[in-house]
Amino acid sequence: MNTHPYLRAYLAGIFVPTLVLPVILIGFITVRLILHVPVPIERFLIFPMAVVPSLFGVWNMFFLGSHARTHLPIGLHGAILPFLGAPTGALVAHCLGMLRLGAGGVRWFEACEVPYWLVGVAFLAGVILYYLVWKYIVGGVNRVLGIG
Repeated sequence: MNTHPYLRAYLAGIFVPTLVLPVILIGFITVRLILHVPVPIERFLIFPMAVVPSLFGVWNMFFLGSHARTHLPIGLHGAILPFLGAPTGALVAHCLGMLRLGAGGVRWFEACEVPYWLVGVAFLAGVILYYLVWKYIVGGVNRVLGIG
């Protein structure tokens, strides 16, 4: 009997972003419609809402396939993902005109400028968050599904 381990790995991977992204969407809608922030955040949300769950699922499938050779802990495996996703997201945002690199920082939507040091701190916080999410949540779901 085929137990479809890669399908289970994909489903375990999409578990977290599928639950978290709608909550983030509610927050962004609140900021945009109730607080009337004049930033076109809906353009910013389309790419992550479409790509992040699939990326998590494929990344978990990659973990399942490579773990026997690399023996990399799942938390560390998950912490690598921002190093791939952040530059890709920044490139797409730049190509779509939502992001511009300036002398002092990153300019979003021609509305707000974020200094580079803050971008670095946010990236580091993201890496730590990904490590924890992958170690405790995705790893836990993998164990429940019998693949971790």
